[in-house]
Amino acid sequence: MILYYAWNCIWLVIPILLMNVLLMKKLPKIYQTEFFSNGIPAWISFGENAFRIAIFTLPLLMPLYPAKFSQKIGLGVYLAGVILYFLSWAMQIWFPRSQWSMSRCGFMASGFTPLLWLIGVALVGNSLYVAISYTPWVYIVLSIAFLIFHNLHCWRVYTLARNG
Repeated sequence: MILYYAWNCIWLVIPILLMNVLLMKKLPKIYQTEFFSNGIPAWISFGENAFRIAIFTLPLLMPLYPAKFSQKIGLGVYLAGVILYFLSWAMQIWFPRSQWSMSRCGFMASGFTPLLWLIGVALVGNSLYVAISYTPWVYIVLSIAFLIFHNLHCWRVYTLARNG
């Protein structure tokens, strides 16, 4: 019975967390915690972290049994999102001085590309183990809220770095 609950959508989040841990130190200085977290208003940090907690813990309650067509589409969206997210980091690591990496869009790509893999998680985990009303839109809305705060954070870091 416990194995039933262990097979949940957190397995879709773990590769993202591993990538973050393994590649973070390879990113340019502007992405390092001591710079990236400096000068960010508390309301942005609070909103970002509150929604981050929600979107990284809710998958524990979402079964990972992609049987429906929409769930299989969700796996494809997830995989495409993971690839784009990785490429957004790879550009910063391999080509940090490129025109793309130096642009606001290139700098912020790792902030907005998670939308795809997060939508994928929402579609795959279209139900919860607990008996409450749930729709993938709940996870999508939480993800969008997180990304709004996360991208405000990225925007501010980029602006401070370019103007400071």
